[in-house]
Amino acid sequence: RALTTDSGWKTPSSTSTSTITLLGKSRWLLLAWSLFGTALTFADGMLTPAVSVTSAVGGIALTVPRLSSNIGPISIGFLVALFLLQRFGTAKVAYLFSPVAFIWIILLLVTGIINITSYPGIFRAFDPSRAVMLFVRTKNYELLAGVLLALTGCEAMFANLGQFNRLSIQLSFGFLVYPALIIAYLGQGAKLITDGDAVIANVFYASIPGGAGKPLYWIVYVVSILATLVASQAIITATFSLFQQVINLRSLPPVRMRYTSDSIQGQIYIPSVNWILCVGTIAFVLIFKDLAKMTNAYGFAVATVMFVTTTLITIQIPYVKHLPWALAVAWFLFFGFLDGLFWGASLRKVPHGAWVPLLVGVVATAFMFFWSWAQGLADQFDGANRRNLRHFISEATEPVLHSPVTRRNLRLPPNNGLDVTVQDSIDLPTPDVEEEDYISNSGTTPHPREESKLYLDTGDTKVLLSRMSTMAIFHKLSSGKGVPHTFYGFLKQWPTLPRVVVFLTVRIMPVAHVEKEDRYRVTKVRSLPGFYGATYMKGYRDKFNVDVSAIVELITVLELRGVESQEDATSIVDEIITAGRSATHIVPHYHVIARRLIIFGAPIINWIRRLLIEDVYRSIAYVFPETVTWLQAADEIIHVGVTAEI
Repeated sequence: RALTTDSGWKTPSSTSTSTITLLGKSRWLLLAWSLFGTALTFADGMLTPAVSVTSAVGGIALTVPRLSSNIGPISIGFLVALFLLQRFGTAKVAYLFSPVAFIWIILLLVTGIINITSYPGIFRAFDPSRAVMLFVRTKNYELLAGVLLALTGCEAMFANLGQFNRLSIQLSFGFLVYPALIIAYLGQGAKLITDGDAVIANVFYASIPGGAGKPLYWIVYVVSILATLVASQAIITATFSLFQQVINLRSLPPVRMRYTSDSIQGQIYIPSVNWILCVGTIAFVLIFKDLAKMTNAYGFAVATVMFVTTTLITIQIPYVKHLPWALAVAWFLFFGFLDGLFWGASLRKVPHGAWVPLLVGVVATAFMFFWSWAQGLADQFDGANRRNLRHFISEATEPVLHSPVTRRNLRLPPNNGLDVTVQDSIDLPTPDVEEEDYISNSGTTPHPREESKLYLDTGDTKVLLSRMSTMAIFHKLSSGKGVPHTFYGFLKQWPTLPRVVVFLTVRIMPVAHVEKEDRYRVTKVRSLPGFYGATYMKGYRDKFNVDVSAIVELITVLELRGVESQEDATSIVDEIITAGRSATHIVPHYHVIARRLIIFGAPIINWIRRLLIEDVYRSIAYVFPETVTWLQAADEIIHVGVTAEI
């Protein structure tokens, strides 16, 4: 009934009206803040490979100083190879990288234990008062910006939940990775206490037991380069997943994606994003000749992501998890204080290299914010220009003579060389086939029956709409009553109706994945035969793939509920299934123009809106259509042109 605007059928929601009102008032502010953190994560996707690989390759300067000037080119060679591997997917790359990560963690554990033996008193570092006294004594708040680098990487780990399940990360991190890292840092601290001047230049490589140039040194050197490639792989795949989510939330233009795993849905490869990251990473290596400035930029990006995440979780606790406000306040006071300290320290590094990720973040945030605004206007236009189905389609019944047919053998023309037997109950021979034999019910005679006809009301005339044995899915880009105007435009150009007409609304649910049995909800337009409304509910990490067979199955269930005769039921089911075999998706292709506003400062505002909407948004939308991320074949999609004044 939502299609005929008889009632306000809606998808159930657990969010109260007061909550929606409160969040709606701060929607754009929260969106900008969230997009800023997202943009810094994109910058992190370029900085992590640049910093990690360059730092690892730099260890060769301790043993072969003449190669110091070649660290950049060598690092770029490793990075190009890494990005070339992305096309094979995370699953295939993991077979190579997982053993490397395991060996790397074991090496850290072993070297840390050996170094701790040189100064066992290093375990006093677990006393937090030591850290407090350090800052009291030195009064150097900026030290926290360097300490932050010991925490980097964890943001990529939790962004990778699409590739690995949560339990595997908890077990591996809690029982192996975290203890090994703590012991490795304790070992380096012990060497700083006992041999400070000798190791301060490059603490990691200089603290390897045995010294530079020894067998263990070269083993650690080779594995460290491979391990940094693993870390880079983690953030790159996390960036792919994040891009997918942002595109699903309509804050970025849709781009082509490749799903690289049949079993794990979050494993994707985005070619365009891959090469943007590659170019950006190489640019960072070339721009930052001083590794210290690059680490400043890296630390600022990570600290910002952490602080944004903490603030958003604070809002999520009462509004999404429906937990007490006291818990949200306690969360923010503790983690917000810690993250705020690190973020404040990293902000002081903006003049010393951190301005680069800040610039990238501001530009990316501005573009995503603009795209969200423009897409929102297009969706508002789509929702505001709905039509009542009964206002332009009318139904009339006409008496016809009907002679039931139980069986007919049909054969395609001889040049096709095929014989086909069809079970049906239609009255006239199918076009382009030859009738081989005809068997009717014994003893039956033609009898009158009323047949329903549908007409398109164009205002001046009524046009008869013939029915085709096909299925058409009209996509509604926004929620609301009525049918999309693309349906009316379609009928004006092609005055014919498919046997099954489905108006599909897509809803992005606030969960990663929606189970198959919960993805579709179908309703029937009772006043007009063959019309249905469907809602496709997908998680923000689910690939866009409309399962026509699932929709057809739900439609047949609806139709069978109101049929008493088994013969009629069989006929209806056969018609729907036959129509579903040739389904076509119909979507609007908007030609957007800026609507003139009559407000204070209108000439300037209208000029800016026209520039943004008609010159920027329209041009990009033509290059990146909505259907580019769909898994449906291109020949199954029809674009209907619509002029949209937004």
